[in-house]
Amino acid sequence: MNSLVLGFWEIEKTQLLLVGGKGLHLGELSKMEGIQVPEGFCITTLGYQKAMEQNETYHALIHQLNLLKAEDRDQIAEISRRIRQSIVEVEIPSEVAEAVTQYLSRFGEDHAYAVRSSATAEDLPHASFAGQQDTYLNIIGIDAILQHISKCWASLFTDRAVIYRMQNGFDHSQVYLSVVVQKMIFPQASGIIFTADPMTSNRKLLSIDASFGLGEALVSGLVSADGYQVQEGKIVDKRIATKTLAIYGRKEGGTETRQIDLDQQKAQTLTEQQILELARIGRLIEAYFGSPQDIEWCLDQDTFYIVQSRPITTLYPIPEAKDEDNHVYVSVGHQQMMTDPMKPLGLSFYLLTTPAPMRTAGGRLFVDVTPMLASPVSRETILNTLGQSDPLIKDALMTIIERDFITLLPNENKEPAPSNSKAKSTPGVQAPIEYDPSIVSDLIKHSQASIEELKHNIQTKSGSGLFDFILEDFQQLKKILFDPQSSAIIMAAMDASAWINENMEKWLGEKNAADTLSQSVSGNITSEMGLALLDVADVIRPYPEVIDYLQHVKDDSFMDELIKLDGGPEARDAIYDYLGKYGMRCAGEIDVTRTRWSEKPITLVPLILGNIKNVEPHASQRKFEQGRQEALAKEQAILDRLKSLPDGEQKAKETKRRIDLIRNFSGYREYPKYGMVNRYFVYKQALLKEAERLVQAGVIHDQEDIYYLTFEEFHELVRTHKLDGQIISQRKEEYRLYEKLTPPRVITSDGEIIAGKYKREHLPADAMAGLPVSSGVVEGRARVILNMEEADLEEGDILVTSFTDPSWTPLFVSIKGLVTEVGGLMTHGAVIAREYGLPAVVGVENATTRILDGQRIRVHGTEGYIEIV
Repeated sequence: MNSLVLGFWEIEKTQLLLVGGKGLHLGELSKMEGIQVPEGFCITTLGYQKAMEQNETYHALIHQLNLLKAEDRDQIAEISRRIRQSIVEVEIPSEVAEAVTQYLSRFGEDHAYAVRSSATAEDLPHASFAGQQDTYLNIIGIDAILQHISKCWASLFTDRAVIYRMQNGFDHSQVYLSVVVQKMIFPQASGIIFTADPMTSNRKLLSIDASFGLGEALVSGLVSADGYQVQEGKIVDKRIATKTLAIYGRKEGGTETRQIDLDQQKAQTLTEQQILELARIGRLIEAYFGSPQDIEWCLDQDTFYIVQSRPITTLYPIPEAKDEDNHVYVSVGHQQMMTDPMKPLGLSFYLLTTPAPMRTAGGRLFVDVTPMLASPVSRETILNTLGQSDPLIKDALMTIIERDFITLLPNENKEPAPSNSKAKSTPGVQAPIEYDPSIVSDLIKHSQASIEELKHNIQTKSGSGLFDFILEDFQQLKKILFDPQSSAIIMAAMDASAWINENMEKWLGEKNAADTLSQSVSGNITSEMGLALLDVADVIRPYPEVIDYLQHVKDDSFMDELIKLDGGPEARDAIYDYLGKYGMRCAGEIDVTRTRWSEKPITLVPLILGNIKNVEPHASQRKFEQGRQEALAKEQAILDRLKSLPDGEQKAKETKRRIDLIRNFSGYREYPKYGMVNRYFVYKQALLKEAERLVQAGVIHDQEDIYYLTFEEFHELVRTHKLDGQIISQRKEEYRLYEKLTPPRVITSDGEIIAGKYKREHLPADAMAGLPVSSGVVEGRARVILNMEEADLEEGDILVTSFTDPSWTPLFVSIKGLVTEVGGLMTHGAVIAREYGLPAVVGVENATTRILDGQRIRVHGTEGYIEIV
């Protein structure tokens, strides 16, 4: 067998590097029973390499290209052009040309062929490279075919393909091209099958696009196609497009665009029978490859031919169910304000912490809410709880309920629990009013004492014993996190806020009154963290030498040099004191593998410098006191107005009790998570020492390799010192893939992503709707920031980002408004925005792409929408 050229029937599953993604799939498809594939062959990558062997210009230019970055667009364009020229001009080696001629004689040299590129870095799970290289249709004659093989080789270096490889970390000298030469079909119709709906990711809904003539018109966007949807063997939707143009092959070679006859323009491209036949073929191919496919087909004389099939790389993976029933999963990341993927050790830690029925998918956590939705008692509770935190999740769940996707169990004859938002003067809500504010300080003292005890005891543990000790301590963590008294206090404050908002709107016509009453409450560990960094800035402010030094530091050893400067020791002590209390925090802190501020103190430097630049001295006490005074003034104003109403004394008395609950208890809302993150960091430091021993023993290459193992796998590794060599690199590859995925709020066991909508009328025409979480209207410059470390804020800016967890709080002191894509009424960003008195709107879909950095925007924090000014 000549390895320079392989017929489809000769291609084996293992030959990706010889024939590329397209060639490999055509080889597989041509062997499937009941699937028609036009005959053809591949010029393998060995043919390409042989042609390039003596091409010195090519090798020199590739070397230059590998030194560039994706941003160097002009240089990329020039070097790529010269590489393409050198490839087209090189003579095809005689043995390659002879092999091509030999295969063509088998199919008929006078026949028309499609000549298509098939790259080795193509149709991969993490990078599709779709449409990066060229295809030539209706090529006739040996000379023309050889000429177009050279053109395909050259298309490996289009600007687009080169930049895409750079962005995905591929070395240009390690990517080769195979060329597919395939008999042309001159179809009456052609199109694409997606065996999972590309819009919703529903694996049970198959979508077909179809138009007249060759598929190139559809792929290139020249025409609108008919759209058909098939579910479980039935056509469930049809969209017939007006098709004015089509591409057809010309007798002498090449293609041309023709007008479609008027009477045919609105005709349905495929009959019902053909649609169902195509759907059956699609499901057959999907089952063969074992994953959803994007399939190109064409129809000629009542026969469907398949000319390509590739995996759909953009679908979000489905959380694994334990049975075949219908399931509904809700994203934990949207509740926790951290929608990035987590590494396996991080997922393990969270799973060991929570009692909820969790599933993982795409490196994220999801709660299986099916049992709660199936029960009439808990259905209303979960809808109201999730609705309060994220209306888009509630709306998506309502859609699922309306479809009867989950069977409702018979009523258990219990009264549904009252929703938090509807809490009125009921005994159930009044009970916590008797709480003594000192309960909060007792809970905090107990948590702190427990962490100190953990720090002391863990020092004596190592090896397998350390893992047993941590597992045992997780029970202690859970006991503190889910302490009924702790939960009751948090609920009392939330219920009080909901009661105030509902009743003040009813009695006084005032919206979201609790927002102002929540400003500068005592004991909020997260808002105190933001203010404490202002104090650090105050310590450094009088020392210009330290400020100048900090503006130029590049790595974490900066603390060593700092003490040599005037004011250096004071600056260092202030930073260390801050880290002593908050150093276990970082962006994405629920993932234990994320680098903490204590591990990378340089993260705080831009924030400190920003505070020195943007905020006046002694601002922390002033900001806190200003918020406190505003809250007290609001309280007085509300009570005075209430007293003038009928039954006013009683209303004022009830309201005062609710306000006291907010002032005394809502600050504690942030504490349990602070305690959890504190504990995580203690575990992490002990586990990293174990990782260091494994590095020294040559078991792993790098300390951080353990992040790609689950807690159980890490324990086993410490016990046995044995590791499957592939597992770490495989998990790193998976993680890179997960980073490119956007997790859905709600996904079903069919893989369907259900998107919720805001049910709101009367918004201005171009307004972006979101959830109002902190009152007020503010206008300013939008700063779109995705990575906290890159924040460069001026005073008065409005922060626009995908999500904020507690680590973002230090930025809140120098902004005047907040917009996030993710979040709810009680998520951290919302709580802190209310406490700092910042107008905020969260849950704004795609805010970071719809709002441009530097645009002036107006944030309506009371009504819940954003306008571009």
